[in-house]
Amino acid sequence: MQITNDIKYAGVNDHQIDLFEGQYIVPNGMAYNSYVILDEKIAVMDTVDRRFTHEWLDNLAKALGDRKPDYLIVQHMEPDHSANIVQFMNTYPQATVVSSVRAFTMMKNFFGTDFEDRRIIVGEGDTLSLGKHTLTFVTAPMVHWPEVIVTYDSTDKVLFSADGFGKFGALDVKEDWACEARRYYFGIVGKYGAQVQALLKKASALDIQTICPLHGPVLTENLGYYLNLYNTWSSYGVESEGIMIAYTSVYGGTKKAVELLAEKLKSNGCPKVVVNDLAREDMAECVEDAFRYGKIVLATTTYNADIFPFMKEFINHLTERGFKNKTVGLIENGSWAPLAAKTMKSMLEGCKNITYTDTTVKIMSALNEDSKSQVDALAKELTKEYVAQNGETANKNDLSALFNIGYGLYVVTCKDGEKDNGLIVNAVSQVTNAPNRIAVCINKQNYSHHIIKQTGIMNVNCLSVEAPFSVFEAFGFKSGRSVNKFADIEPLHSDNGLAFLPKYINSFMSLKVEQYIDLDTHGMFICSITESRVISNKETMTYTYYQNNVKPKPKTEGKKGYVCKVCGYVYEGDELPDDFICPLCKHGAADFEPIK
Repeated sequence: MQITNDIKYAGVNDHQIDLFEGQYIVPNGMAYNSYVILDEKIAVMDTVDRRFTHEWLDNLAKALGDRKPDYLIVQHMEPDHSANIVQFMNTYPQATVVSSVRAFTMMKNFFGTDFEDRRIIVGEGDTLSLGKHTLTFVTAPMVHWPEVIVTYDSTDKVLFSADGFGKFGALDVKEDWACEARRYYFGIVGKYGAQVQALLKKASALDIQTICPLHGPVLTENLGYYLNLYNTWSSYGVESEGIMIAYTSVYGGTKKAVELLAEKLKSNGCPKVVVNDLAREDMAECVEDAFRYGKIVLATTTYNADIFPFMKEFINHLTERGFKNKTVGLIENGSWAPLAAKTMKSMLEGCKNITYTDTTVKIMSALNEDSKSQVDALAKELTKEYVAQNGETANKNDLSALFNIGYGLYVVTCKDGEKDNGLIVNAVSQVTNAPNRIAVCINKQNYSHHIIKQTGIMNVNCLSVEAPFSVFEAFGFKSGRSVNKFADIEPLHSDNGLAFLPKYINSFMSLKVEQYIDLDTHGMFICSITESRVISNKETMTYTYYQNNVKPKPKTEGKKGYVCKVCGYVYEGDELPDDFICPLCKHGAADFEPIK
């Protein structure tokens, strides 16, 4: 396989393997990837599993032709990638091993030698010139071993990503990338989300056009798709809307409750209901689903004053991988002393940002009218937002939406006739209640101010504390005149035809402008309410919460000047001009403070 004019593929496919790492079912095998960079000097990127020594060396010989390699770059020391280091060095005795200091320590452990007389130790930012190709090394500790480095070729703009962006499956089998990459990520890398986030931050500064992982296909198109998925997975966000139910059942009573719940969830508009019998499904698939969806129901029996073994194993898998940021519902069954709900909660105690439903379903051996009503109540709790999002089932006169107005942060949406638009505002308030009137202040420089003056309508989306910084980047730091604010968001639409956010809000209100007040730099729109929906019970995002928990801390170390309190932009200089406008969030000098 030719990756670029100078980079060739030299890896192998493994269809002999049944369990990867002794535990993950791989019906379509595995790929162990190795690459050759041909230049004035030649670098080979990693080796392969020990069972494919000769096949790999044959592939190298074909890629090299009549030339010899100068370097073997070892990015990761797991044996499926490093097993043939010694064989390579014996075959090409003139070559030099390039790797991290920790990797050489591991080589000593694995092979009895660390190639002291034939090695180059590299670390963060170190470079290696091959001629026209310059390789830059980026440390990636605990992604997912401590010695890992990744390598960037600035000439062909290729990132050799070690185990990052890998997947199960051999390269000669076509299958959906995301499914097996997700199972691979959460099974193998999932615990190290913070470390993956750190690596993604480094990668964002590079111009990457091709990703060459150590497992799975070379990625050359729509790289934003793969990067966004990795960002979601490593930040423990919600990838897909829906609800996952994981259950065990001994005599069928718990299973019947799960089937009833699934039916009610679907009828209440849940876009996807995934039901997994933990005793029969691939455990790695179940773990993958638990991290994929934002809501999960755990249903099991009390067993030996504990919980059923498959559920216990499942929860252990979740906690070992840093399970967090989920809504959890519980169903317990017990013939005389049900303890399952208490036990499951106790096992999840160390997980961060877990919200439990108000309803816990308790079954005494078999469903009865009381437990059926609990199942119904649980279904209603879990689907409240889906009911509210659906124009056919929503309560469009739920004026309790007004209770979510405070000194918070909101996305105001509008439409310029062609595309949906939106911006972040922090000045929304209820000014009267008979009739209900809402005041919204918007800076005149914002494109949305111009649109709303023309159309006379808007939607106010009340952001919840779940909203990540990416929401503020999308709606707060760019102009809707020049960019599509909804490029990465598939909006829903209210009765007035305007967009509302499909997630990260607890309510929204559709407003009609009744009066406009000119406030010099800003305009105040006094509005009546034409529609109001409560989407969830999540707490409203306040300005203080945003500052303390969402906004990234600005990099001010060693700098002198002023920092924007809204977005973190740093202005370097002795004096901040009185008329200075932040180039990111468009706030004025009053929202800057001196760097301390």
